[in-house]
Amino acid sequence: MKAIVYEKYGPPEVLELKNVEKPIPKDNEVLIRIYATTVTAEDPKQRGFTFPPLFWLPTGILFGFRKPRKTILGFELAGEVESSGKSVKRFKKGDHVFGYTGLSFGAYAEYKCMPEDGLLAFKPANITYEEAAAAPNGALSALVYLRNKGNIQNGEKVLIYGASGSVGTFAVQLAKYFGAEVTGVCSTANLELVKSLGADKVIDYTKEDFTQCGETYDIIFDTVGKSSFSQSKSSLNQNGRYLLTHFGLTDIFQMLWTSLIGNKKVIGTAANFSWKLEDLNLLKELYEAGKIKSVIDRLYPLEETVEAHKYVETGHKKGNVVISLEHNNNLTS
Repeated sequence: MKAIVYEKYGPPEVLELKNVEKPIPKDNEVLIRIYATTVTAEDPKQRGFTFPPLFWLPTGILFGFRKPRKTILGFELAGEVESSGKSVKRFKKGDHVFGYTGLSFGAYAEYKCMPEDGLLAFKPANITYEEAAAAPNGALSALVYLRNKGNIQNGEKVLIYGASGSVGTFAVQLAKYFGAEVTGVCSTANLELVKSLGADKVIDYTKEDFTQCGETYDIIFDTVGKSSFSQSKSSLNQNGRYLLTHFGLTDIFQMLWTSLIGNKKVIGTAANFSWKLEDLNLLKELYEAGKIKSVIDRLYPLEETVEAHKYVETGHKKGNVVISLEHNNNLTS
């Protein structure tokens, strides 16, 4: 089968298209023919091993210091079950599925084996494989932060910083689903996009600082790590929650400190360790009910994954960057 492989850390050019052995499912696994995957904001960090110093040691232990232990990247996928192990009962050949591979990676390939009880669900019937592949990482992150960590309530005022990114676009839609009044913060070019997702108000961060607007919020959700609690604190209501997906030592100290004193909390977590199959199934229901949709900025074939990484590294993608795979029997043996 064809796959994008990297055998050393470095720039996008370390990614190479190669023929590798097609996986064989274990008794509890399904073999998925992948039709779409994504390049998330985390993928270039993994490829280049450019993690913040705080995370260098644990990530090195997990993934390898000198070279990657897992040579095929890719977290998200959508495709079709081609075969299954003898103990699998939930899926059968021909089922359309979408899911998240976690630390096994491997979605930059034509095939991937996943356990039946993994983060894998039936694809929403009303969306494409590309739209489905774009869902797990961003939508599950937004869901866990807003519902589980932020305890979002109907009628609350919520500000989403980075509202045009992968997590941000889903956060706007999910906050509206939970009944919040939503303000999105993004650049000039993305104002109309964020409005189209349901935001009640939008703020262009290139022209206006939300902390100087005089508005206060029950939740401030920074999805891109570009704000700070010290500056945002005055914009939080009493019992307000400041959620952040990217954090360093200072943020960790603030999380610990605010958990002990004060009524405004800083909350950050490794959200992907909190994801559950029931949450992925909820996303399926929301897609099929028309409550959420995927935002796809650019679509690349597997052969242009290097270019996709270069684009994601600019930091200006809107929503998701998707890799679409075409299967050719002459090349996938």
